[in-house]
Amino acid sequence: MGERSDGRWASKFVGISAPRQNGKSQLIVARALAGVLLFGEKMVIISAHETDTAREIWKRLIDVIESNPTLEARVTGRMDAINREFVSFGTGMDRQTIKLKARRASGSRGFSADCLLLDEAQILGKQSWGSIVPTMSAMPNPQMWLFGTPPTVTDDPFAFSRVRDSAIAKRARHCWLEWAADVSDDIDDPETWAKANPAYGVRISYEACADDRAAMDDEQFCMERLGMWASRTASRVIDERSWKAIADPASMATDRLTLAIDVNPDRSSAAVSLAGLRPDGLWHVELDEHRMGADWTIGWAKQRAGRNVLHAVVVDELAGLTEKRHGRNFLKGTDIEVTLAASEGRDMAMAWAGYHDAVTGATLRHTDQPQVNVALSEAGTRDVGGGKALSKKTTTSDITPITSQTLALWGAQRDNVKKPTRTAKRKVVVLS
Repeated sequence: MGERSDGRWASKFVGISAPRQNGKSQLIVARALAGVLLFGEKMVIISAHETDTAREIWKRLIDVIESNPTLEARVTGRMDAINREFVSFGTGMDRQTIKLKARRASGSRGFSADCLLLDEAQILGKQSWGSIVPTMSAMPNPQMWLFGTPPTVTDDPFAFSRVRDSAIAKRARHCWLEWAADVSDDIDDPETWAKANPAYGVRISYEACADDRAAMDDEQFCMERLGMWASRTASRVIDERSWKAIADPASMATDRLTLAIDVNPDRSSAAVSLAGLRPDGLWHVELDEHRMGADWTIGWAKQRAGRNVLHAVVVDELAGLTEKRHGRNFLKGTDIEVTLAASEGRDMAMAWAGYHDAVTGATLRHTDQPQVNVALSEAGTRDVGGGKALSKKTTTSDITPITSQTLALWGAQRDNVKKPTRTAKRKVVVLS
């Protein structure tokens, strides 16, 4: 609820993840009433995927209003019919409304509001999210809250995961609040149960948690009662201890500087990573840039090639950023010759194998960047080229920050790469 100096919300997107029965519905009611009573918001919309869930929240809201005579006296309009619920305060230009609205993949438009409160966000998919977000753009100071629990394998958590990843990566105006156990916690310890459940000892008892523990397997209990996301309970492609052991924020490369570009399949984002050799003989990788869209990568690589002698520029062959001239592959509209990595061949498998071995063998250093750490924690693998490669199809998250690093290291370690430029000797400038 922090504000900037201009009075606008510091966080436009707020995500809350907690196990069930911890009071998320009550928090929705509190934020809705605060919007009209304290913040002067004209329209507050509450939405849930299931009608039963939405009606339960509505019942809680009406109970609060009816149990407070002073508040109830301010109500100037009310409708309780299913799918038409609203309660209003004031009249004319001063009218303020709290509305309940159904959420459907094909009918999520019309969500324009000063404050939008979305329950069951763990099943808020890409199509619905794509129709909801633009409706808030014209509002002068909007805020959108997403409430949910860790998504299961059958959920479509595109929106929830997107806000979570953005906040963890410290992107502007994204706030994430998560009650969950850590991977190092003892899941049988009542102190862990209390840590993950803010209502422990109030609405949720020791006995209830003990019953859940006896009824569920480890994975179910970690997700449903301890609030742990699947990416944190499942086996990571690289164990956290090995990854942390090779972190070096001051690391820099001075030789065999290689850029690699990777693009998300839907072209919503792309990443450029750098790899090279350090003076001490260890390999170095870092995320050079990560942005929305894909075409910006060409200008970025051109700028880098103009400032540095590059060993190679590696591009995923499916990125759609190259053109063939005289039997050679170049970045579109440039004289930068690139080395293509075959998405469905041995290149990707070799890139991942080399990266994995360099991490576990501690011959690599990374700069401990949040975007890369998040991408690595979410990544899975696929079978390709007789081996394993990172898979963009098994996660809803954007993992280009880590896939581009594997390609950069693959290019830096190879001798048979295409030289990105024929320009004569240049002074080496370390990328930072």
